[in-house]
Amino acid sequence: MFRTIFIVVVALAIALGGGAYSAWYAVNDFDGFGALKAGDWTAYPLEGTHEADPYSRARTAREGALPLGSAEGIAFYAYADHRGEPLMRGCEYRIQGNSPPARFWTLHAADDALVPLIPRAGLPEALHSEEVIRRQDGTYVIAIGPKPRPGNWLAVQGSGPLALVMTLYDTPVTGDSGLIGVTLPSISRVACDA
Repeated sequence: MFRTIFIVVVALAIALGGGAYSAWYAVNDFDGFGALKAGDWTAYPLEGTHEADPYSRARTAREGALPLGSAEGIAFYAYADHRGEPLMRGCEYRIQGNSPPARFWTLHAADDALVPLIPRAGLPEALHSEEVIRRQDGTYVIAIGPKPRPGNWLAVQGSGPLALVMTLYDTPVTGDSGLIGVTLPSISRVACDA
């Protein structure tokens, strides 16, 4: 009798533990169905639409995000550099390249739950397309890290994981034909104090 009870308890523990882990994985680490990978960046074009999969809806609800509609724009997220190393707040990074065509775009730093990071007083919380200094060929370089840099610099303070969010507004990338051949700037680690 005790053997039967033990087997039932073990089976329930495996079922409940496996179910809880699979739900956690689907909401936190799984890119979801329909995720668009563009270099170091990931976007969810169906997020905020009726066609969004249940995992995207759960992630949106957990983050408390208000996703853009397909006619408004699209957000791209980066959690790792071009070598696949996770982004960390104590490190310095360089974003280099160009963005897809958009009327306007923004770039801000967030923690791994996508809560925006607020730098110390007097420093901008985000960069946008109208203020970025560009090279003659239209590309740009943005320094990200705790130490001030000349040119385009996005201040990031503290320690722990880092996510970068680039949001494109009024862009053809949200349409079906715009998703083909999307290129975003690359992210490379320059130095790391951690």
